[in-house]
Amino acid sequence: MNQAAIGIFDSGMGGLTVMRALKSALPEEAFIYLGDTARLPYGTKSAATVRRYALQAARALAQRQVKLIVIACNTASLAARELAETLAPLPVLGVIEPGAAAALAVAPHGPIAVLATEGTVKEGAYARAIGVSATVVQQACPLFVPLAEEGLTDGAIAELVVRRYLDPVLNLRPAPRALLLGCTHYPVLRQVISRIAGPELALVDSAHTTAAAVRELLTARQLRAEPSARPAPRFLVTDAPERFARIGQIFFGEAIDPGQVELIDLQ
Repeated sequence: MNQAAIGIFDSGMGGLTVMRALKSALPEEAFIYLGDTARLPYGTKSAATVRRYALQAARALAQRQVKLIVIACNTASLAARELAETLAPLPVLGVIEPGAAAALAVAPHGPIAVLATEGTVKEGAYARAIGVSATVVQQACPLFVPLAEEGLTDGAIAELVVRRYLDPVLNLRPAPRALLLGCTHYPVLRQVISRIAGPELALVDSAHTTAAAVRELLTARQLRAEPSARPAPRFLVTDAPERFARIGQIFFGEAIDPGQVELIDLQ
């Protein structure tokens, strides 16, 4: 299984920010990315619906003989334990625990402000993961995902939307010491968020800590790939492969060949 691919899935393109960090940390590994673009966003769906979608995506990757599944979606990461039990012994990792660890490293006693989807906020996932050691405040940002998926990552529209959600957080007293980007789509809005938040407020996302967790798990299970030429990644989507290739490069940080994007049906 060492040369098998690492499977990654998200509701759309946001998980490509996690795949970007994984690809940088583990250049010898092969990757298969699945974006459920036909049914995004997951953040506005019920918990039961998200779990059903996540299980379908995870099974599609398992059928392609991956050696590990990374749930590169904060909302779907709520189902990580259930997926791990269902797909055992195939290891499954979510992004919430690594994200919480990264925020605590920056602000061990808080306050930590979490920007997330409605589903993640409603479930209180980050508050549970961070625990009682730090104060946590949450802010749902339902328009961030559509902005990111449309490629509107800066400019007047992005600034108006970010200010709409960030102003209540910035006016809190005591002021937050860390701002956790609790959705894998949000890092592409980092520039405008940082500009509005100011240099004193640390921005944290889960991509790099997730990559570190994946590296540790692969090493512990002796599943690291042998050094070789960097394999070309594969991409699976449930809708609009051409659009995925075009907009996805904003998240991935490099061009995506439309010929590498395969249209599949999870149902």
